[in-house]
Amino acid sequence: MHAYRTHRCGALRAEDVGQEVRVSGWVHKKRDHGDLVFVDLRDHYGITQIVTEVDGPAFAVIESLRSESVVTITGKVVARSPEAVNPNLPTGAIEVRAVDATVQSMAHDLPLPVSAEADYPEDIRLRYRFLDLRRERIHANIMLRSNVIASLRNRMIGQGFTEFQTPILTASSPEGARDYLVPSRVHPGKFYALPQAPQMFKQLLMVAGFDRYFQIAPCFRDEDARADRSPGEFYQLDFEMSFVTQEDVFQAIEPVLHGVFEEFADWQGRGRQVSPLPFARIPYRESMLKYGSDKPDLRNPIVITDVTDHFRGSGFGLFDRIVEGGGVVRAIPAPNTAGKSRKFFDDLNDWARSEGHAGLGYITQKGGEFGGPIAKNHGEEATRKLVEALGLGPDDGIVFAAGKELQAAKLAGAARTRIGEELELIDQNRFEFCWIVDFPMFEYDEDAKKVDFSHNPFSMPQGEMAALEGKDPLDILAYQYDIVCNGVELSSGAIRNHKPEIMYKAFEIAGYSQEDVDRDFAGMINAFKCGAPPHGGSAPGIDRMVMLLAGEPNIREVVLFPMNQRAEDLMMSAPSAVSPKQLRELNIRVVEPAPKP
Repeated sequence: MHAYRTHRCGALRAEDVGQEVRVSGWVHKKRDHGDLVFVDLRDHYGITQIVTEVDGPAFAVIESLRSESVVTITGKVVARSPEAVNPNLPTGAIEVRAVDATVQSMAHDLPLPVSAEADYPEDIRLRYRFLDLRRERIHANIMLRSNVIASLRNRMIGQGFTEFQTPILTASSPEGARDYLVPSRVHPGKFYALPQAPQMFKQLLMVAGFDRYFQIAPCFRDEDARADRSPGEFYQLDFEMSFVTQEDVFQAIEPVLHGVFEEFADWQGRGRQVSPLPFARIPYRESMLKYGSDKPDLRNPIVITDVTDHFRGSGFGLFDRIVEGGGVVRAIPAPNTAGKSRKFFDDLNDWARSEGHAGLGYITQKGGEFGGPIAKNHGEEATRKLVEALGLGPDDGIVFAAGKELQAAKLAGAARTRIGEELELIDQNRFEFCWIVDFPMFEYDEDAKKVDFSHNPFSMPQGEMAALEGKDPLDILAYQYDIVCNGVELSSGAIRNHKPEIMYKAFEIAGYSQEDVDRDFAGMINAFKCGAPPHGGSAPGIDRMVMLLAGEPNIREVVLFPMNQRAEDLMMSAPSAVSPKQLRELNIRVVEPAPKP
């Protein structure tokens, strides 16, 4: 018999009754029934119930066990009585009557219980993450993550992609987020950077003649944490393709994402649906108008409408003045709110103000009768025309966001989400994908008072050199695209600008000289001068995909050993001070920050 186990804790069934077995695991729960003691023994694979009588040979050891102690049990598989069968456990028809118990490791007092799913403070959970990972929900999330990565890898290979590994120690980039820097011992005063993404390298692989690359790529960015973004590091499905159009990229990656989400849509019996192929393509400007966001949640049926012209010369003076000043008015339907009191709409207004916005206006409807100051001042006839234009029913209210175009769009988008949540309009059992396309190549930076790149400086402008030379920069669109699922941006991507002359011109418009480009992007621009194929790709975030599939609101719930919001690893005490000897070897002196006034 094996020293530790003949069977895993999730393996035994009714057909094993009568066998002598050995199982090992953690004490999940222990119950003393006087003449009998029961132990739920847990390992990675499941739970087996152990039982011993008070006069049994293993009683003394089992009776002394504490929760989460590791023990090996030898015994005989017996059938449970009909009333004791647990239909919720795969092993629920049997139990193991212990004849021997060996303690492998006795647990001390625990800082958090493993057998309960009660919420615990984040600092406790992260400091003792090895215990947190034993809990059923988190353990399952991490296994889901592993299975998703395996599925992604297999599907990418099936699509003709080849996996390559790109460098971790590389050069600092002047674009994007802050780098994590690594000092060089052999080159005093110089630093490597951890890659924010393998962007340059994957493009160089295309220049090198490889055709379809992918990688489960670690990326490092010194960014603040958010619910859908880990501080420090994250993983993405990075890929690039040669001789492709934007549509070719979509057709290559859509079956991979759709297939993975369909494969795990029924995880833990949730029975969710995935939007059919092909995914919707929504131009950026249309998305900002209809949804007030470039990452719309299409599960929400509410569509925003521009109603600026309805308020031009209106009796509602506030909106009239905004329109005359070049602003816009956006309408967000609030379906079937006749039964809601004015407090519903007043609370929305208070929420908008708490988020730093000027506020939201509204019109109520009940059986076609209008309510609220906007309707009163706008007038019965004009209000009815507005409602008819929006295609609303007699019990649908309207919420308004007004102001400068971008400001109003963002407020309308946030209000759309808030109303959808408050009215429970968002279907939690769907995964709705879409592509956001036709991003503007440039935008005007109000602070710097100049034109700058709006999204990705290395994207190919639509119309190429002719567009750069002949169009207003703010009218130029790029072959840039985002893949979005349920309001979560999974990745940005682009058809790349592979022509040096177009790259120089694009950067010139954004205020960079040819010397700037040659200095800051030497590796790429020099490679392109040696013959580069048209190429493009993207990099969907793995952490975010798993977060969606697991139904978790925070990305830390699907990462093995996450840091806290201050980018600290509480378990390993990182970051930490290093010794003077280490600093001398690296030719580094630590400068303490100036005290805050």
